[in-house]
Amino acid sequence: MITLRMMSTALLWNSRDELLMMKRSMSRKLSPGLWAAVGGHLEPDELNNPRAACLREIYEETGIEYDEIEGLRMQYVLLRLNGDEVRQQFFYIGNTDVNPRIETSEGSLHWIHREDILERPLPYIFRALLEHYFTVGLTPHPWVGSAGLHPESGLPTIHWHPLVDPEQV
Repeated sequence: MITLRMMSTALLWNSRDELLMMKRSMSRKLSPGLWAAVGGHLEPDELNNPRAACLREIYEETGIEYDEIEGLRMQYVLLRLNGDEVRQQFFYIGNTDVNPRIETSEGSLHWIHREDILERPLPYIFRALLEHYFTVGLTPHPWVGSAGLHPESGLPTIHWHPLVDPEQV
């Protein structure tokens, strides 16, 4: 039986070109010890509002309030099959110069300069998203990525497509 896991994640940048990242605790089930962004699972009442889930997760994991974040908008939707589970993850990008106010058992929070981010051990999907983002930057439309295999090499890859309304093109 295929199940669905929906998540919402924030890429929060500050004015020093640093990304707020969490070094995940070794006790975490998903990606222990790896570096990731702030985020988590959608609650049942958030299924139609991943932005609300993103803001809740930011507050729960950092103490940063929604009105302390500028320009938060969805930039990526990623789809991945992981065993019998389809994972759908919404990535929002925003800006804040507010430092995290709380400690969390999920991991430790750090501001990491853009040039140092890809040097850290990252989950494959997150690394692929960051590589794409560093190449194309913010765009007027979100991107959808589906994890799969490269047709020629057979290696894991993300297939990227602009998420646009075909009736508005």
